[in-house]
Amino acid sequence: EIMPSLVGSEMCIRDSICSEIYRKDTINMDRLYEVAKKIDIELSDHQLEQFQKYYELLVEWNKVMNLTAIIEKEDVIIKHFADSLLLAKYKKLDESLSVIDVGTGAGFPGIPLKIAFPGLKVTLMDSLNKRVKFLNEVIRTLELDDIEAVHSRAEDGGRNVQYREKYDLAVSRAVANLSSLSEFCMPFVKTGGYFIPYKASGLDEEIHAGKKAIRILGGQVENIFHTTIPDTDMERCFVFVKKIAATPEEYPSCLLYTSPSP
Repeated sequence: EIMPSLVGSEMCIRDSICSEIYRKDTINMDRLYEVAKKIDIELSDHQLEQFQKYYELLVEWNKVMNLTAIIEKEDVIIKHFADSLLLAKYKKLDESLSVIDVGTGAGFPGIPLKIAFPGLKVTLMDSLNKRVKFLNEVIRTLELDDIEAVHSRAEDGGRNVQYREKYDLAVSRAVANLSSLSEFCMPFVKTGGYFIPYKASGLDEEIHAGKKAIRILGGQVENIFHTTIPDTDMERCFVFVKKIAATPEEYPSCLLYTSPSP
């Protein structure tokens, strides 16, 4: 007669723990909902569920490969998900836009943008095949349409006619100076489209140095927006580079940003 009582207690404790975990997950995704709302994005329950699945896959795959140093859920929500979505504060992400995320890594910002704006046509490009396998698993699990993960170095992809000057928008959170990023990303953008890197604050010198490269690549800096992720002091800067002319055929070429100034 004692055993059923113990089993019942264990089940009760287990259910309580599961309930607490679920409640915590719900609260955290509510956090994403509230932050997104402050940048005029209304996430549905289905979209929040997709973000939850994305987070779970990120943590699971990160155990066996290096996807991100950020794994705490609150940090992922703010530093990866919300940060990725912040672009929508300044750029209208129309249903018809074609977007390439260059050096996407674990899928930021491309996958969060695709979840929030499902009509986007997205290409995720990364040089490491292991990461591309992860991205394909995310795409499959989240049942995302009109999105592909491509295994390629940016400099090779930019010379490939399948991708060169095919996109309305190129984005990147990759850590590189503006000159280098522009050379890697501008070749993907159609004339009239935009390259918008996600940059940290304190960009004045980098922008000054990058303007020559941007001009050579067929672009011009149209606007610069400084902002913070809502409810945090985390700064983000968006440089809007408009493509006003075709990129010369010789680019991308590593000579552009390593050559000394004349």
